[in-house]
Amino acid sequence: MRHSQLKAFHYVAKHGGFSRAAEALYLTQPAISEQVRKLEQDHDLLLFQRERKRVNLTPEGEQLYRFTKQYFEIEDQIEDYLSETKAAIDGELRIIADSAHHMTSFLGSFQKKYPKITITVRSGNTEEILEELRSYNAEIGVVGSLSPGKDMDVLNLGSTEIVAFAGQGVHLASKPTLSLEELSELPLIFREHGSKTREKLEDAAEKHGIRLNPAIVAEGREAVRELVASGAGIGFVSQAEYGHDDRLQQIKLKGVNLQMGESMISLSQRRDVKIIRAFMDFAERVLKEKETPADM
Repeated sequence: MRHSQLKAFHYVAKHGGFSRAAEALYLTQPAISEQVRKLEQDHDLLLFQRERKRVNLTPEGEQLYRFTKQYFEIEDQIEDYLSETKAAIDGELRIIADSAHHMTSFLGSFQKKYPKITITVRSGNTEEILEELRSYNAEIGVVGSLSPGKDMDVLNLGSTEIVAFAGQGVHLASKPTLSLEELSELPLIFREHGSKTREKLEDAAEKHGIRLNPAIVAEGREAVRELVASGAGIGFVSQAEYGHDDRLQQIKLKGVNLQMGESMISLSQRRDVKIIRAFMDFAERVLKEKETPADM
């Protein structure tokens, strides 16, 4: 196994094709193809399914790609360490969050401090976020859990109460509070499995001997919000994520106190990646400044 073979494989997997990998590495396509062929031949493995002009990773290829992402990231860290003259931090910071709300107090000021960093933000539930971080497909996650796993570095963002909400003016919003028993008789709109809000609500109902059956299951918080606004049923969200929407009416949950803790997380084994360390340290400083009262 040679470094050049692994690099050729990694770039084909990363860019989705041999020609794109060749362009990225400033090599010819036959050279890339030969390196991958030798890697497969020497180890008796099929790493790509080749169909006309398209290539897809085999299960063995997927596993090797997971390793090469770690391998070449460590190589980049070594290069950064040996190149002390590289003062400015640059690159791409990929964030996946269960709600973008939790990032608003960090992103603007962070980007001003590190203008050469490109930030991308996308949404996902807790299970998806953990999987993406562990697969090296994102650097930072925000999840509704204070204990996402021993392999994660965790920054506690605090917790807020889970509330119900319904469309403004519909009969479902006629009460300021609803019990779990009352909810069981109403049309409920849940997020997909993997949502911590849903999990906490179902667990609380089960402890009270109540079964909550969703009338509609929607993927993503925005889909739930739009369905609720249309009058289709009752949704649930943490107080911090409720925001402001004139179409909606907030309803307190009676007889239970469900708190949704939020954490900013990153994979522990990647804590020395400069861009990750910079963001986590920056977020921690912002939180400490918020907790410290201003001098009178």
